Amino acid sequence: MTAQTILPANSVTGGYEVSNSLRFNSGSSDALSITPGSASNRKTFTISYWVKRAKLGAEQAVCGVHENSSNNFAAFFNGDDQIEMKFKIGGANNKLQTNAKFRDTSAWYHIVLAVDTTDGTAANRFKLYVNGVQVSSFDTATYPNADVNTEVNLDGLSFKVGRSGNDDDTDHLDGYLAEFCLIDGLQLAPTSFGEFDEDSNIWKPINVSGLTFGTNGLYLEFKGSGTSANSSGMGADTSGNDNHLAVANLTALDQSTDTCTNNFCTLNPLDPTADITLSEGNLKAVYGTSGTRDVQVSTFGVSSGKWYWEIKVGGAESPNNATLGITQNSSDNAVVLGGNTNNSWEYRGYDGKVYHNAGDEGGSLDTFTENDIIGIAINLDTLQSGLHKLYFSKNGTFQNGADPTDFTSTTGVYGLDDNVDYFPAISDAGSSATPSFEMNFGSPSHSVSSGNADANGHGNFEYAPPTGFFALCTKNLAEFG
Repeated sequence: MTAQTILPANSVTGGYEVSNSLRFNSGSSDALSITPGSASNRKTFTISYWVKRAKLGAEQAVCGVHENSSNNFAAFFNGDDQIEMKFKIGGANNKLQTNAKFRDTSAWYHIVLAVDTTDGTAANRFKLYVNGVQVSSFDTATYPNADVNTEVNLDGLSFKVGRSGNDDDTDHLDGYLAEFCLIDGLQLAPTSFGEFDEDSNIWKPINVSGLTFGTNGLYLEFKGSGTSANSSGMGADTSGNDNHLAVANLTALDQSTDTCTNNFCTLNPLDPTADITLSEGNLKAVYGTSGTRDVQVSTFGVSSGKWYWEIKVGGAESPNNATLGITQNSSDNAVVLGGNTNNSWEYRGYDGKVYHNAGDEGGSLDTFTENDIIGIAINLDTLQSGLHKLYFSKNGTFQNGADPTDFTSTTGVYGLDDNVDYFPAISDAGSSATPSFEMNFGSPSHSVSSGNADANGHGNFEYAPPTGFFALCTKNLAEFG
């Protein structure tokens, strides 16, 4: 995967802004649910949501209902990373399954399922749209008989978000959801939820608060951080219906500012790794005990701008074997960061040394271990003797007396080549150690006590970014990247 244009159309200019998403972690069986108190329209409805995937190659349900094995509904990514919309109605299988595979974990998808079983044309009874465009090519397209009832909007039957309705605990979503809508009684086009930007032609969200949601309709903006089924909860319905969803296994830390209008960097699950487990929306990485020490790379690469991020180090066994830094390769197969010819840099926890392409770059940095927070700042705008600048901090103090805001100083600074795309990266320097890393590119999955944003108001960091340095998100990339 290489550096790419993944910016929402309104990254810098004005437009409708989505402030929050909800981060679902399959390992903790995160979900939301509501049981309608009355039946409403089971033949005509629309489901719309924005999703950013974190886990690939496994069934990942976004929502569903399940009465029994003969009557159920699920919207999900299957194990081949295709979108499936599956209705079981009276034992008959009806579904849309795309030919296309959706494997981009660096960007947000907008998905709309528009249903009207009363339509006289079979192909109009289920319509699927991705990023504003109707899908017309399917592996499987099986439509229901006319005028049948689905299980959606059936009273007494739980509608679930972040998983299917089936209670087998095997298909939870791993990723981010934003702007989730259920429209009861209307089959809507995607233009009710988004539009193509007139300058970039990129699909972007619009304000949906004026839509008619219907009796069991709901609108989830994920602005609440509570765990109760009320207006302050993570499952708060802001459609005006007060159809608030119950919360299962989610916490306030799962509320995120990584959204379809400001997309944050994460670790990249497409990067080939060995014995590394990613979780928490690809913001946490745990190394296993196999002895492999592959580099894990992020989704965003940058060649200009001034950037800052933090990494919280953990791991019960030898966490000081953690190493972290940057690499120019978007897919780095090296056994250790800083020990190859891929223009990578590593700061080693166990001895405080900085290595670049297998060479000791000198300096005496502090060692680090469990619960230490390492900050990395890179200045890819200012050139000094033909080189850009790399800085490391530990628990808020930049090492070797470095001052990233003094662009003329060479104290504690490491020189970076010009015209290179650099990716944040982590690695494991010990053959049997099991360090873990909690990445904070500005929308962390772990608790941050201080709450420091960059100068543009983006990000939530333990320590304040140096003046002029910014979080790795698309709002900032559009302005400085």
